[in-house]
Amino acid sequence: MEELLELRELLLADRVSDALLLVEELTEMSKDDKLNKIFSFGVILLHHLIKQVAEGRTTRSWEASILNAVKQIQRTNQRRKAESMYLTLQELQDTLEDAYDSALRQAALEAFEGRYDAAELEQRVNHKAVINQAIALIVGSETDSAID
Repeated sequence: MEELLELRELLLADRVSDALLLVEELTEMSKDDKLNKIFSFGVILLHHLIKQVAEGRTTRSWEASILNAVKQIQRTNQRRKAESMYLTLQELQDTLEDAYDSALRQAALEAFEGRYDAAELEQRVNHKAVINQAIALIVGSETDSAID
C-alpha cells in the first residue's frame, strides 16, 4: 500500500520516469509473489505425486491435496484480464524442479512410514516423470510428456 501512495505522489508531482521505475518494481514484486505461491503449491503437489509413485497407491486425502494444489497453481498463474499466464511452461518447469527436493524430503517422512530417507526414496521414483506428471496436471494435458 505504501508503494501505491508513493506512486500517486510521483504522478501528482509529474515525475513520470520515477513513477515508471516504481511501477517496474511493483511488477517484479507481484511476479515474485506469484512465483513463491506456485513454488509452495508445487511442493505440495510433488510431495503427494512422489508418494503415489513410490508406494504404487493413492489415498483420497492425497488426491484431494493434488487437486487443490493443481487448482491453486492454475489460479495463481492465470492473468486476470489477459488470456495468458504469468509463468511460461519453461518457468513452470524450472519452479517445479526447484521445489522437487523439498517435496522429496517431505515425502520421505511419510512414504513407507518414513523408513527411507530422501536419497533412498528418490531411487524408487522417476524424477522427470513426476515433474512431467505435475506439469500435465497443471496445464490440463492428458499426456505424461509435457517437457522432454
